Amino acid sequence: MAQLGPMPEQDAEYGQEMKWDGVRALAYVENRALRLISRNGNDVTVAYPEVYALAGATSGHDCVLDGEIVAFDEAGRPSFAALQPRIHQRNPDKIPQLVRLVPVTYLLFDILHINAATSINMPYIARRDLLESVVNSGARWQVPGWFRDAGDTALALSRQMGLEGVVAKRLDSPYRPGKRSGDWTKVKNFATQEVVIAGWQPGGGRREGMIGSLLLGIHDETGRLVFAGHVGTGFTQAALRDLHDLLAPLERPTPPFTDAVPREQARHAHWVEPLLVGEVQYAEWTGDGRLRHPSWRGLRSDKSPGEVVREMPPDRQAG
Repeated sequence: MAQLGPMPEQDAEYGQEMKWDGVRALAYVENRALRLISRNGNDVTVAYPEVYALAGATSGHDCVLDGEIVAFDEAGRPSFAALQPRIHQRNPDKIPQLVRLVPVTYLLFDILHINAATSINMPYIARRDLLESVVNSGARWQVPGWFRDAGDTALALSRQMGLEGVVAKRLDSPYRPGKRSGDWTKVKNFATQEVVIAGWQPGGGRREGMIGSLLLGIHDETGRLVFAGHVGTGFTQAALRDLHDLLAPLERPTPPFTDAVPREQARHAHWVEPLLVGEVQYAEWTGDGRLRHPSWRGLRSDKSPGEVVREMPPDRQAG
């Protein structure tokens, strides 16, 4: 996992990859069969049948691959919003229609094992070479190109393409399973934050009888869930209906936070067990630890609530 930060100054020591704004998944290829496992350990194979044929495109090798599952909008840009209908759908009767309407592409960037050998201790640049030699690109999986010693160029191109940013990786870095390391630095074009959904407030007007806003939490440095604000923009009507269906069975009588919630947000609130993770885009953090002007981006099935902590670039904190 990557740490948030600015572009590393030692450009010649890093390779840069685009940050594709999808959901992370490991691909296990064994005996020409494929399993896709999310970052929080769930088997999501059934959700993405268009990727199954990757099992026959690894030059006959069994292997474990890392990458992002991405959906593209009508303009050909990665769209986290477009991916939302695919993330939680596991009904085999509904998936074929979603495949036609919202096909995904698996964008690969690393290889962890090949046959009986691990490759996690190889340097990044050697793993990239191995990945490109093993995987033959197909209609719904690719090994995207990367940059070397060109951080500013990669970041400028990511902006032109409307992407979230880039990930800079030390050329000599090993793969560190389950660890967030400074060897990988994610450089974002806009600020996003993962959040735990802790409750919701009812809407009015066009949202009468629906969710008006979500009440959000993050974990502080001691691991306690604390209030981080609320978000009421960025939702489609379909997203609000889906969220209501997901949150209704999770209702609880009291807030799950360890700190107090402002009276305005607590009034009329429906509290839920803090089990669902989402993502928002925001302007900055306020001095009292709230998200300012957040906008909903979607649910994150690849993250667990316990992972959600504040990511705060230096230029996003209010004075």
